[in-house]
Amino acid sequence: MSQTLSSLARLTLRQLRQIASDLGVPLYSRKSKETLVDEVAQRQQKRGGDLKAIEAELNAPAVSTSDTRVVFLPRDPQWAYVFWEISEADRKVAQKDGASRLCLRLSDVTGMQDGNAHPHTLQEVPVDSHSTEWYLPVPLCDRDYRVELGYRIGTTWMSLAFSSVARVPALHPSEQILDQFVPFSLDAAPAAPATPTPVAPSESSNSGLHERLYQSATVQFRRRRVGSEEFQEGFDTSGDSTGLNDSGVGLWASGRNESGLGGVAPRQRSFWLVADAELIVYGATDPSARLTIGGEEVPLSTDGTFRIQVPFRDGEQMYAIEATASDGEQKRNITLNFKRETPEDNSNPASEARAEWF
Repeated sequence: MSQTLSSLARLTLRQLRQIASDLGVPLYSRKSKETLVDEVAQRQQKRGGDLKAIEAELNAPAVSTSDTRVVFLPRDPQWAYVFWEISEADRKVAQKDGASRLCLRLSDVTGMQDGNAHPHTLQEVPVDSHSTEWYLPVPLCDRDYRVELGYRIGTTWMSLAFSSVARVPALHPSEQILDQFVPFSLDAAPAAPATPTPVAPSESSNSGLHERLYQSATVQFRRRRVGSEEFQEGFDTSGDSTGLNDSGVGLWASGRNESGLGGVAPRQRSFWLVADAELIVYGATDPSARLTIGGEEVPLSTDGTFRIQVPFRDGEQMYAIEATASDGEQKRNITLNFKRETPEDNSNPASEARAEWF
């Protein structure tokens, strides 16, 4: 028995674990070398105490590994599983250079290109030199990470292999949903301006928020109409402005679509075209802040983002965006100015298509 213990004590931890696996020792990967020596010796003694059988198991050819590789697998938002293989050539080179310990390096590479990593995010974790797997704690979830396998040689680093980049999942279910726009319909006139009231992004799009934002963004440009808008000034002398808006007549934001009425008999084929543009204003701030655009309060999502889709009509539009902290002590603002021109407009909706010769 003492000779068996002496022989087992000369083995490395990796060799002991291989024998323990063959002998069916439970939880062998978590036990110390001394514990494994005792349990392997006891189990071998029950099998007859054949030292030659142990030596035969020890001298079994090791699994050859031609290439060194490391694999990074996120397990959950807080832990990741890493396993690796080191080629005999790399292991011999490391031993020759005096490698002191095997390490894993975890790097945050979210949004980085060409193999770069965010500075000050590198974490070096020493691991058992005979291990082939390890669990790594993840510093921050919902990020992209990469693992590097290597040896620490004094103060220098010997790199062996890099893993592929993997995304660690978020700790909580994602609050991001499909884009919630505040659109205006091309099939009906925009709603009349109403008293500003905060509207949650998931509510109905008929709140008129897009039109109110447009009104506030163009108030100082009303007397400087350009493009097709200048042809609409004073057109309606009867006072009936049903279907009109500030960028044109009826359904289309860039102006009238007919060049004349009457005098032409029905033609052989009708043809039509519709086209327009919309403007998307988006951003983010502190979720507890109050956000206004041109004095109009805009609701924020739970993560502090906002996204508003407004008409983009001929003329100039100015959007003064201001965020105020919940305590009212801090403010941030930005002013966006846009200008649109429609040099030519020969479009018409299908409902106004006329038969023509072609």
